[in-house]
Amino acid sequence: MLRITDARTGDPVEAAPARRGLTRVEAHVPGYDVSALRVLLVADVLVRTLELGGTPVWALLTGGREQAELHAGAAALGTRPFEDRRDVGPGWGEAQVVHVVGEGGAAPGGVQVAVAPVVTAGIPEDADFAVVRLALLASPRGTPARLDGTALTEAHETLVRWRRAVAAWARQPSRPVPDEVRGRLRTAWEDDLDVPEVLRVLRWVEESELPEGARFETYAYADRLLGLDLARDLGTPA
Repeated sequence: MLRITDARTGDPVEAAPARRGLTRVEAHVPGYDVSALRVLLVADVLVRTLELGGTPVWALLTGGREQAELHAGAAALGTRPFEDRRDVGPGWGEAQVVHVVGEGGAAPGGVQVAVAPVVTAGIPEDADFAVVRLALLASPRGTPARLDGTALTEAHETLVRWRRAVAAWARQPSRPVPDEVRGRLRTAWEDDLDVPEVLRVLRWVEESELPEGARFETYAYADRLLGLDLARDLGTPA
């Protein structure tokens, strides 16, 4: 069961009702910048985690300005769509509400997930947003993320290597995700959305002696959370 730290109290709380009712995830940003995109990315990871646990989710974007730019940037990062208005979509009479806010930001009462800012001069015009997504996911959400040339280069190299590996592993007979590895992944993302630990597990799997088919299924399973399109190169020449 997903437990996250409520930024208001510092205490861990359950992110979804025990009865698996609808959970509403609201991302609050004042306008468009890279730090705002990180808030939307964390909200997207939260949505994906809840869905992996079987919880129905409705995602809402509450922004003061530059809505078109925010939606375009979020789509480029590969996030799930966010609704704009509170008067559309399903009802939420008894829904759990989780607010995702920038560090120091404000939101209505309810569970709040705080996201530290991004330290950068901006995203390069020719940036691959899947690389940007991985670079942002590599830092704990409570720590400022540095989106510089070094971080982007490292993320690019990792993404290229993993996509090639996944394509190669897919040529071998499929094997189930080992229970121990599945448990490590779920423990990581259900423990306060610890995505950096998920990435560490994948690095271990990459270098492990697990059958290639099991490594493929592990990466495909984890990518349901990461949203990095790791199977993109399937079918390409070796």
